[in-house]
Amino acid sequence: MEWREYVTVDPNICHGRACIRGTRVLVSAILDNIAAGESADSILESYPTITPEAIQAAIGYAADLARERVIALPA
Repeated sequence: MEWREYVTVDPNICHGRACIRGTRVLVSAILDNIAAGESADSILESYPTITPEAIQAAIGYAADLARERVIALPA
């Protein structure tokens, strides 16, 4: 899965925040739902313009971001 096929950043759409290509669904909204324990089916029901592949792409995007920098966590 190549997340770049699904995730786009355009300064004219959603203020340049990462969203699913062809929609205004923010990647962060998908990730927030996953973090809250929502199932893929529930997310798809809430956002009918996305696909299961888009959910996987959002996860892939987040994984790549996590590799890019270190965020200090409290001990």
